[in-house]
Amino acid sequence: QVQLVESGGGLVQPGASLRLSCAASAPAFSSCAMGWFRQAPGKEREFVAAISWNGDYTYYGDSVKGRFTISRDNVENTVDLQMASLQPEDTAVYYCALDSLQGPVSQQVAHYDYWGQGTQVTVSA
Repeated sequence: QVQLVESGGGLVQPGASLRLSCAASAPAFSSCAMGWFRQAPGKEREFVAAISWNGDYTYYGDSVKGRFTISRDNVENTVDLQMASLQPEDTAVYYCALDSLQGPVSQQVAHYDYWGQGTQVTVSA
């Protein structure tokens, strides 16, 4: 049974930083690519970042490149998303996701088969 639990969301002002964390209960966590996605009201779920099973490869959506950093700890079974220079357009529910197929890292929602419940990030003055 796979369980993903996000934490770290909240209300911040524009320009602030925030760190999200995802704690995974998954037997094969260290073999699986992990991703962060977000969904704003009325919009489709959007790719934010992904990381390979060993952390050697990372990928970012165009809107967050240079501001967000994804990392993982295969001992603690966590994957984090460090967010900097947050802007109001970053406001969304952020989801952690696991790709159990252990193939190439994907940026597609459909390739991830386990999801957390999401954590709200609101950027507002």
